[in-house]
Amino acid sequence: MSAYSDLLKTPGVARIISAQLTARFPFGMLSLAFLLHIEQQTGSYGSAGLVLAATSIGQAIAGPLTSRLMGVWGMRQVIAVTIAICATAVTAIALLPLTVPWYMAVGALAGLSMPPIQPAVRTIYPKMVNSRQLTPLFSLDATAQEIIWVVGPVVTTFIATQISTVWGILTAVIFLVGGGLWFLSSPELGRVRIPRSKRRFGTVLRRPPVMLATIVGFLLVGACAAIEAGVVAVFGHGGAEAGIVLAIFSIGSIAGGLSFGHIAIGPWASARRMFIVFIGTAAAMLGLVAMEGNEFLWLSVTLFVAGIGIAPALAVLFAMVSASVKFSDTAEAYGWVGTGQLIGAALGSAAAGFLIDTGGPVGAFWAATAFALVGFIVPVVGKRWHPDLRGRDASPLPDTEPVSVQPS
Repeated sequence: MSAYSDLLKTPGVARIISAQLTARFPFGMLSLAFLLHIEQQTGSYGSAGLVLAATSIGQAIAGPLTSRLMGVWGMRQVIAVTIAICATAVTAIALLPLTVPWYMAVGALAGLSMPPIQPAVRTIYPKMVNSRQLTPLFSLDATAQEIIWVVGPVVTTFIATQISTVWGILTAVIFLVGGGLWFLSSPELGRVRIPRSKRRFGTVLRRPPVMLATIVGFLLVGACAAIEAGVVAVFGHGGAEAGIVLAIFSIGSIAGGLSFGHIAIGPWASARRMFIVFIGTAAAMLGLVAMEGNEFLWLSVTLFVAGIGIAPALAVLFAMVSASVKFSDTAEAYGWVGTGQLIGAALGSAAAGFLIDTGGPVGAFWAATAFALVGFIVPVVGKRWHPDLRGRDASPLPDTEPVSVQPS
């Protein structure tokens, strides 16, 4: 904890973590908010899944592209424009009486305009702290990110069930605009300039650690999204149980991040953390089949266990990318990793939705278990491409030419 305390005393760190967390909070809300709202409007989880798939396609295209554009036009300009477009599209989904094809079109626009805040802040971090503090900073950030991916759906569930699904979506818009403006006001966005990359778009994915981090992140967040949809389906729309279980899931992740985030990152780090997620998720799925009537207690315990592996796994992914690419490529690399996570969130919810329609709530946990199992197998198979950062600096590789720094 002393390492985290020292980090938060570093000038600007606590502020920029808080600002980017607020701006990115909708990323953990919108998949579930869209799922609940469109299911309510159409009466079909399958239709909601189509809209989420369209949104994920937009995200897949935009993530690395808008991240790379920050090296051309600047971080503030790209983020401001994408916030305006995304907020407009998401508001339209909440307020307009659309057909499913129109929901899909507007969802795709929202995905295309998702602001590249995650790549921006990951690129800024190495310029704010010394090399000794960088790995703990990634751990702290990953723990904070769990508020996005796990607490975000809790907030969405409570608002959508207790007020309305429209306000579940509009709350995400409020966070997007308010948090985005706060992040844009950060002086670090003026002090740090991402140099224009000299490599072709997509070349960074040829680096095995970046591809490995992208795939594992996709599978990890896909498992989380399927769990969230499954929990809502188990307890229905009218009670508080779903929100409480998801909050416990979040507490497990935060506990894991703070307890294990400082552990040195070796070549087995990703696999070990993903195994914890798999064990907890598989136990939740098996318990739903065997323990009818005791779902609340069983899911609370098993999902707490699954949550313990989430934040430490994300911290490993961030560090392995940072240590494997040049500074001019960090934004695009994190764009690909972020795209993998966002697609995982959308497709995890979509797969869970279709399985809930056909086989009931347990279908969502089958999907989550499958995502988590593959998420464990991939880093085992890809161990030789996993960087060993024990005793090593996780800062990006230096570019061969000086990078100019603009005054704030």
